[in-house]
Amino acid sequence: MKIAFAASLLVAFGVAGPATAAPAAWTQPMAPFQVIDNVYYVGSAGIAAWIIKTPAGLILLDAGMPEYVPTVEANIRTLGFKLSDVKILLNSHAHFDHSGGLARIKADTGAKLIASEGDRLALERGVYPGWEQDHSLDAPPVKVDRVVADGGTVALGGVKLTAMITPGHSAGCTNYLLTVRDQGAAHTVFFFCSASVAANRLVPNPQYPGIVADYRRTFARLKTVRADVFLAPHAEFYDLAGKRGRLRNPGPNPFIVPGEMQKLVAAMEQGFVKALAEQTTRSNTPKH
Repeated sequence: MKIAFAASLLVAFGVAGPATAAPAAWTQPMAPFQVIDNVYYVGSAGIAAWIIKTPAGLILLDAGMPEYVPTVEANIRTLGFKLSDVKILLNSHAHFDHSGGLARIKADTGAKLIASEGDRLALERGVYPGWEQDHSLDAPPVKVDRVVADGGTVALGGVKLTAMITPGHSAGCTNYLLTVRDQGAAHTVFFFCSASVAANRLVPNPQYPGIVADYRRTFARLKTVRADVFLAPHAEFYDLAGKRGRLRNPGPNPFIVPGEMQKLVAAMEQGFVKALAEQTTRSNTPKH
């Protein structure tokens, strides 16, 4: 089922290629690196995990697949940090490919997990809401120590992230905004949750009540975001490998791309409209 789920993700993201390519990338090692200012990448070639460094310790956003945890932890050490430096865990959304490693990393670091109320149940039960009967989509359950609300902040050592909750992809899909500096200039980082339909049912038996209205509100809200450093949970959303390769070149940081986020959001909105029409048509087609 995870292969099928990956296939639905690829369709939703507009990514060509065999369904099996996605799972391979999700656990393919990538050397950790500094993205910009106090933001570091410790994830795989396909699935993001971010470190935000502060004077009081580290914040880790997302943890990837359960089987990738040893590599995430090794990446943290490679950057010169200790696991005990991780004080706060965050999660963009409670799907196994992003939340699956949280339980082990929490146990290994002693960090506190902060997440949205909308995703709290999924995290603590280790399920994909609406697909509870399919245990192949489960993730190790993990306790949420604190709930963050829309517009709420997560602060450590004088560094502050602001949560923006945009339900749809998951009921508590949580983006985070962070101000960074590069070559003396301030920039806004947007850690994107997602807004693809992926494996979600929209009609007639929605993944969760109100999901269609949530998606519509989410797209309207995301269009108002003005961030010039777009960091997303899947590598293909923002050419992670290409930008990483260009970090060695002289000139502006390649992760600073004003307007990049809005192009992806527009494509995801088109995908949502198409998926809603297709699911509506199927639901209205008589079954013989």
